Amino acid sequence: MDLIFIRHGQPAWSVDGYSQPDPALTELGHRQAELTAKRLSAELDEVAEILVSPALRSQQTAVPIVEAMGVAPQTIDDLVEIQLPNWEGKLEQQVQKIFLDARHRPPEEWWEGLEGGESFRDFHERIVGAMSRILSDRSVRPHDEGIPHLWHVETDPKRIVIVAHGGTNAVALGWLLGLDPTPWEWERFVLGHTSMARVQATPLAGEHVFSLRTFNDVEHLSASERTR
Repeated sequence: MDLIFIRHGQPAWSVDGYSQPDPALTELGHRQAELTAKRLSAELDEVAEILVSPALRSQQTAVPIVEAMGVAPQTIDDLVEIQLPNWEGKLEQQVQKIFLDARHRPPEEWWEGLEGGESFRDFHERIVGAMSRILSDRSVRPHDEGIPHLWHVETDPKRIVIVAHGGTNAVALGWLLGLDPTPWEWERFVLGHTSMARVQATPLAGEHVFSLRTFNDVEHLSASERTR
C-alpha cells in the first residue's frame, strides 16, 4: 500500500489586497499542478484512487492529476485544512499581522486555535478520524492486539493519491508514523506547494508498519517554481 500526499499549488490568498476565504490557485499554482501531474504520469504505472479535499485550491490542483492518471477523484470533506476565522473582506495585511502575533502564544493557546476558528484539538481529531475511515474502508486497521505502530493489511488497496493541505498532510503523516501530536504540525512537517510525501505500508513483525519513503519532494519543480 502506497499513500502519496500532495499539497495543493500556490493559492491566491490575497486579491486586490483582501483576504480570500477559499482561494483559487495562482497562475504559478496551476503550473505547479500541471508539473505534478506530468511527473506522476511519467513515474507511476497505476493509481488506484485519488482523494481530494473540497477546498478550491485542492480541487484545482487535482484536475490535471486526474486527467493524467485517468482516475475519477473522490472528494473527502474532512480532509479540508484547519478552519480559520471568517476574514472575508479583511485586508490581507491585517490577517498576516494576526498570524505573526499568534506565533508567540503559549502551547495551550495553540491547542485552542485562533479565536473564531477551529481549534487544533478538533482539527487533529477530524483528520485522524478521516484517515482512520479511509484506511478501515480499505481493509487496513490497527493491530488486533493493540501493539503500537503495527497495522493489519487484509487487502492491499494499492496506491492512493491524497491531494490536500500543509496542515492536513502534516497531521496525517505524524499520526501514521505514531508521533505525539503538536498543535503546530505544519511547522514540524514543512511542506511546499505541490510537494509529495510518500508513505508505504511495509511488511514487518508479522504485520505492517507505515514507512516514510519521501518527504517534501518537489523535484518536479524548478528552483523558481518552488513556493511555500
